[in-house]
Parts: sequence; structure tokens; C-alpha cells
Amino acid sequence: MKEKILILGAGFAGMWAALSAARLTNLYDRTDIEITVLAPQPELRIRPRFYEAKVATFAAPLLPLFGVTGVKFLTGTASEIDNKNRQVWYHNAQGQLAAASYDRLILATGSHINPALPGAQQHAFDLDQLESAARLEHHINALADRPESTARNTVVVCGGGFTGIEMATELPARLRAVLGHATPVRVIVVERGSVIGGRYSEQLRGVIEQASNELGVEWLLNAEIMTIDEKGVTLKNGQHIASSTVISTVGVQASALTRQIPAQRDPQGRLHVDQHLRVAGQPEIYATGDVAFAATDDLGNHALMTCQHAIMLGRFVGHNVAADLIGVAPLPYRQVNYVTCLDLGAWGAVYTEGWEQVVKSTREDAKKIKIAITNELIYPPKAEREVAFAAADPLAPFV
Repeated sequence: MKEKILILGAGFAGMWAALSAARLTNLYDRTDIEITVLAPQPELRIRPRFYEAKVATFAAPLLPLFGVTGVKFLTGTASEIDNKNRQVWYHNAQGQLAAASYDRLILATGSHINPALPGAQQHAFDLDQLESAARLEHHINALADRPESTARNTVVVCGGGFTGIEMATELPARLRAVLGHATPVRVIVVERGSVIGGRYSEQLRGVIEQASNELGVEWLLNAEIMTIDEKGVTLKNGQHIASSTVISTVGVQASALTRQIPAQRDPQGRLHVDQHLRVAGQPEIYATGDVAFAATDDLGNHALMTCQHAIMLGRFVGHNVAADLIGVAPLPYRQVNYVTCLDLGAWGAVYTEGWEQVVKSTREDAKKIKIAITNELIYPPKAEREVAFAAADPLAPFV
């Protein structure tokens, strides 16, 4: 009977986990190990691009790639992990409940926006999923059909983190393209922190502030949202901002499936894992990508909820799970290099290196780097067996 590796999720971490596991089983000619990916769609959704226009095109098919590498795909949405009986209950494409068994489980179900702001679920947009980003794009494109008003011309972005900054700096040009270049559009970022880009280095913050000023993006600092309704946003200080378009980018949490595994989690719900990405206290369960709280080095740095880390986490976890079943030594996850490449709309972009976020490039030069990353580097490899296996090697260079 074949031993089974079951991977939940087909995002960056899940896809690369499957390819990496297939690579190692191929190297050892272990046809007795079966690798299956369980996910709602057989596609990699390019989430880092969801702030861009034409968002419906940001999905890459995976069946050809899985076909040439011997990975099976199971369409479904996982709902329950039964770690005692080593099986996962899921709803298939027809909505029927079914079960998939495993010898080793890789949890790669990613993260999601937690609509904690009052009224956000009913009245705000988000970039959490392809479908929700597409709804936002449709809404923006339809603004021109509405009567002229301050609310129509104003977009409020809730949260000044990475996604909030990229969305906000993209918006002035998109709004003018829809509403006309002479239209007095406003883009306002509501941020709880006291400085622009407070999560980043002083050098990077300065670039974000400069780009925001030149683009006309406004920041409301030390501001907290009390409620969101059909008329806009009301802050806790009583200020009301009239807006037909409120975008929430706050409250990112790991997949709720992590709660079903009896193990330690961080405040974002990520499972604590060892250096081989095995969940603490769970010998048959591994976590990767946005559901893993994983040390990247020996200096106290941990992987972030980014595709940069998810790709490498996926490569290492797939290798290590296959190595566990084959009986060879695993590889400790290490990702010492860290870069930041932040899109800043029509202004350009900014590229930094190291956890200290030293700015290396800005404006158009950085924009070229950003485009190379998001349009090429993070996409799946060609559906060619040797190409895919070479790319899936956890020791192959990435960034």
C-alpha cells in the first residue's frame, strides 16, 4: 500500500511543497509514495498582484504542472482535521462531504482577512481573495456611472501596512482613468500608528512618505475606525469621511484550520514549527507558508506572511516530509536573505535588502525589479518535469 502525503492548499507554499516532495521521491525512485494536493481550485492565485487592475487574470493553472510531476489533485475545501485517525474531511466540488487519509499532512491553507472592523463585512471591500478583489475592481470601474460627489471621488484604505500602501498608491491613477483626469479624487489611508509606514525602517518610511506626498495620498495617523457604513467611515474621534469605497487591509490571520491542531500558535494563529517545519508535538503534521511560525535564521527573525517566505517554506517542507517517509536526513529551513519590494503606483517602487531594510533602489529602477518579481519570479515553473524539479530544490537560489 502506498504511503500518502496530503497537502492542504494550492497557494505558493502548497504548490512548492508538492513539487519539492515529488522531486525527492523521484530522486529515490519511490513510486510507493503518493502526493496529493487538496484545494478548491487547481490554480495558483497570484495574491501579491490583487491590488492591480485585471485581477481576474492573476491565476496560473496547475494541472499541467502536477501532471508532469506525478502530483495528484483533489478538488475540495478542507473542513476538519482528524489527527487521531489521520484523515481530513472536506467538501468536494459538488458540496458533498468526503474524507482523505494521510500518513503525513502538510497544512498550507494560507491566511485571510478577519473583518473585525464594525461594518467591514457589509460595507467594505478587501483584497483577500481573487473574487473579493474582482468585486472591488468592478466597483471602481463602475464609479463613473454614479453622480458626481465627494463620496464617489474618495477612497478610504483602512490600514497602512504593505497591502494598504500598495493599494493606496495605485489608486490615484486608477481613479483618474475611470473618473477623468480633471476629477478631484482623494485617497486616504487611515492608520492607527503615529508615523507613515511605522512597521518599516526609517529609510524606507521616508520613501513611502515622499511617494505618498507626490501622488497626493493622504494619511490620517493615530486614527482608529469606529464604524464603516454605506456612507463611509466614522473614526473614534467623531470625524466622518464620506466615501463610496472603503477598502480593509487589516486583521490578517492564519487559516482557521490551525485551531484544529493541538499545538502552540502565535497571535496571528500560526503554528509553531521546528527547524524542519514539523508542528511542535505533532510528528505527522507539518505547517508551511502563512500558517507556520518559523525561524528563518539564528538571529531571532521569523518568516513573514509573504510569498517570498511561502515559496521557500514550501520547498523545504515538501522535501522534509518526503525525506521523513523515505528515511533520509531532512534539511533545516533557513532563509537568511530578506528583501522588500514595495510598489508605489505611478511614483515607481522601492527595493530594500536585509531585515534592516536598507534602500537599494527607488522609482523606475525599483519598479523594474518589482515587475520582474511579480510578473515572472513568483509564477509556477514551466510544466516540464526536469525544469520543475530543478526549481523545487530547496537549496536552489531564490532571492
